[in-house]
Amino acid sequence: MAEAERRPSFGVRSLTGFARRALRSPVPQMAVLTLSHCRAYALALITVPASCAVAFDLEGHRGARGLAPENTLAAFALAIDLGVTTIETDVVITRDDAVVISHNPSLNPDLVRDADGRWLASPGPPIRALSLAELRVYDIGRINPTSAYSRDFALQKPRDGERFPQLADLFTLAKTSGKPVRFNIETKITPTSADTTPAPAEFARRVVDVVRGAGMAERVTIQSFDWRTLREVSRIAPDIPTSCLTIQSTHMDTVKPDASGASPWHGGLVLDASESLPALVKAAGCRTWSMFWRNLGSEQLREAHALGLAVLPWTVNDAADMARLVDMGVDGIITDYPNRLRAVMASKGLALP
Repeated sequence: MAEAERRPSFGVRSLTGFARRALRSPVPQMAVLTLSHCRAYALALITVPASCAVAFDLEGHRGARGLAPENTLAAFALAIDLGVTTIETDVVITRDDAVVISHNPSLNPDLVRDADGRWLASPGPPIRALSLAELRVYDIGRINPTSAYSRDFALQKPRDGERFPQLADLFTLAKTSGKPVRFNIETKITPTSADTTPAPAEFARRVVDVVRGAGMAERVTIQSFDWRTLREVSRIAPDIPTSCLTIQSTHMDTVKPDASGASPWHGGLVLDASESLPALVKAAGCRTWSMFWRNLGSEQLREAHALGLAVLPWTVNDAADMARLVDMGVDGIITDYPNRLRAVMASKGLALP
């Protein structure tokens, strides 16, 4: 028996539920274990896997949005060069059913230029209404300098000529790099998407098909605010982990119930007065809870860990906020600036990927 799977001589009933699951489960061959996994092995008094040497999940948001044009191959290549553990990105589906990478379901005038190099004057059509060939004529290699968005990312270096990549292109880039980077892929769908996206089941199936076709199932997590796709992924591909996204803010709240008493974002699950949000995430089948970072409290973090969930706040760009969250005990951070997070990790004595 391998060192990582060696059992202790005492019974497991005295351990926490998560520690018992750690004992029963082999170490994932391609996965980077979270701090929650490593704590569980330590609690169970078994040999901590070598994978725990790089346990904190350093995730590059949209590649490395603060430094390179978001969701482009240039941003993904930079994220890999910076040594991220995971690339976080977003996918939508074209009219001819290509799975392409874009945060915005429609063409965004802050980011998109036409074939003549002119910025779009207004939001363009849904990507679902365009074929892959039609989509590929647009340039997404820089931010419109007249937009408010450009002021938020003054350090971003343009790369003219970047096109909307397919998810398969990202996988090819990663394979070529030779780095064991993982992928956190968000399905861009909402309860009100209607015909601007495929139905949740079809959306989930198409993403899973690309993941499996690239042989990347062991390196992928699928995340979403709209848990309908996540529940479908768990049904058709239970080996691919899912991450439940949440936000509670004035401009967007995916937790607040509507008139029916349930949030339309939660795929039919109901958060009642006797239940916590981490418990609902667990009930949805997610292995990770990924929340807007300002929404995370210490008690919720402890409860999520007790339930065996990894906790992954997004999108954290200030070094002081990163340091505070590391001290709280989160399992990773999604950031536009992987370089800043690496510096914080080094200052905290965390192993760097």
